[in-house]
Amino acid sequence: MLTKRIIPCLDIKDGHTVKGINFENLKLAGDPVELAKKYSKQGADELVFLDITATNEKRKTIVELVEKVAKNVFIPFTVGGGINSTEDIRAILNAGADKISINSSAVNTPDLINTCVNYFGSQCIVIAIDAKKINGEYYVHINAGKKNTGIKLSSWAKEVELRGAGEILLTSMDFDGTQKGFDIEMNNLVSNLVKIPVIASGGAGADSRHFKEVFEKTNVDAALAASIFHYDTLPIDKLKRDLNKFNIKTRTI
Repeated sequence: MLTKRIIPCLDIKDGHTVKGINFENLKLAGDPVELAKKYSKQGADELVFLDITATNEKRKTIVELVEKVAKNVFIPFTVGGGINSTEDIRAILNAGADKISINSSAVNTPDLINTCVNYFGSQCIVIAIDAKKINGEYYVHINAGKKNTGIKLSSWAKEVELRGAGEILLTSMDFDGTQKGFDIEMNNLVSNLVKIPVIASGGAGADSRHFKEVFEKTNVDAALAASIFHYDTLPIDKLKRDLNKFNIKTRTI
């Protein structure tokens, strides 16, 4: 049985870690490098950094941050936000990131996925998908969740797999920041549709059973959370001990 991964996520704005609810009302949550070092020591399997307000002018900021993180942690980490070209990806990977995540640019230019896979390999290309349920259907949203593309989640998930993506980072906009548990229905839908790994994101609370539930009721390979880790509401090492008690295998701490 493959072990399940626990992944802290750091949403970055102007070089600082922030966190909100349902993609709104952002608040400062700490220094990203110090948080990364903490998570590495606590036994995180990977890290994800999302530059949520990325622009071309701020690209230098995120590259410098990647370099600092790479010098301080020794676990794989993924960087996303405002990535629109192979040049963007090359700069981030050269700075020390292990994977890159693309979202809006992949939807706007699907061929970018194929290009990225051809240049860098599927193992380092993660497609982030933000989805919201509307009238009983899940739809893909872009531009930090502000724009409904009208694309059904199921069709987009299958397409990114066909185009060679190595992994899907799936965020429930309805559950994001609520700490009420993961969106089981949505994660079950996608993890049963595709064969590539799926990371569940959005809704994790301080109760370890939220992670137990998403791992037992869906086929996701990893679970991602932010605020509960940032504020030590549920430290990663404690979460892993709890999951092992639930007979859910994680990598050793």
